[in-house]
Amino acid sequence: MTAIVVDPSEVARAYRDEVRASVSALAERGRTLRVVGILSQHDGPAATYARYAVKGCEAVGIAMEVRHVALDEVEAAIAAANGDREVDGVFLYYPLIDPIADRWLRELVDPRKDIEGMHSFWSRLLYENRRFVDDAGTHRAILPCTPLAILKLLQHAGMRGEGSEAPLEGLTACVVNRSDIVGRPLAAMLANDGARVYSLDVHGSLVLEPAIGRHTHDVRDSTATRAEALAEADVVVSAVPAAAFEPITGAELKPGALLVNVAERRNFDDSAMEVASAFVPRVGPLTVTMATRNLVRLVETLGR
Repeated sequence: MTAIVVDPSEVARAYRDEVRASVSALAERGRTLRVVGILSQHDGPAATYARYAVKGCEAVGIAMEVRHVALDEVEAAIAAANGDREVDGVFLYYPLIDPIADRWLRELVDPRKDIEGMHSFWSRLLYENRRFVDDAGTHRAILPCTPLAILKLLQHAGMRGEGSEAPLEGLTACVVNRSDIVGRPLAAMLANDGARVYSLDVHGSLVLEPAIGRHTHDVRDSTATRAEALAEADVVVSAVPAAAFEPITGAELKPGALLVNVAERRNFDDSAMEVASAFVPRVGPLTVTMATRNLVRLVETLGR
C-alpha cells in the first residue's frame, strides 16, 4: 500500500468558488468585504501565512490589509480594527507576543469579526456542541478555521464512520497536539461527530468519548501511550513543531490510516506512506479559504 497524497490546494478550489459566489452576490448589493490582518513578525511562519492569506482573500474578491505592529501596539491595533465600521474581519498572526499574551489577545477581537473562530464566544459553542447561534437553527456557529480545514481534508481523503447515529461513529482518531488553536478544538470536533479521540501532548494522553447518546463529548484521563493510541487510530493528525519530536513511523500505524501533517516540520517518517491509505502534507491553503468562508457567514448572520 502506498498512501494517496491529498493536495489541499485542489480541495480548496471548490470552497473558493463557493465563497467567491457569495462575495459576488454581496457586491451586487453594494456590499464589499474587507479584512485586517495584524502581524508583529517580519519573517518566519507568521509572515508567510499572512502573505498566503492576502492572496487567498484576493482570490475570492475580499480586500485584505496586513498591518505590521510593534509588540506594544498590538492591543491598540485590535481595538482600532474592532471599531472600524469598514472592517468586516480580523485575522491575528501568531506569535504576536507570546503564548500567554496571545491567548488574551484572542479575547480582544470582536467575535462578530473573528473569522478565525478563536474567541471564547465561539469556543464555548464548539465545546458545548451547539451548532447554531440562534435557537431557530438558522445561523451556523463559526468554527476555528485550521481545525475546520483539517476536518474537510479528512472528509475528502475518505474519512467515514460505520454507524447510523453520528457521521464518525465507530472511528478512532489520534490528535498529536493539544493547543487551543489546533489540537484541542479538532479533537472536540471529531468527538462531537461521533469519533473516539486520543489527544496526546508532552504531558500525556486524554481520551474524548464521542457525543453519541448525549449532548456533547466527554473528556477523560487516559493511560494510553503513543504506541497504543497510534496502533488503534483510523485517523492520525500531528501538529508538533518541535525538532525533538520523533516522526511517526509506519510500524506505529494501523494499516490504512488517514494521516494529516499540520506542523511546518514533517511529523511523519517516509515509512508511514507505505502503511497509510492517504496523506495530507499541509493544510494552509484550505485554512485561509475556511477563514474567508467564516467571514461570509458572519456578515450574512449579522446582516451587516
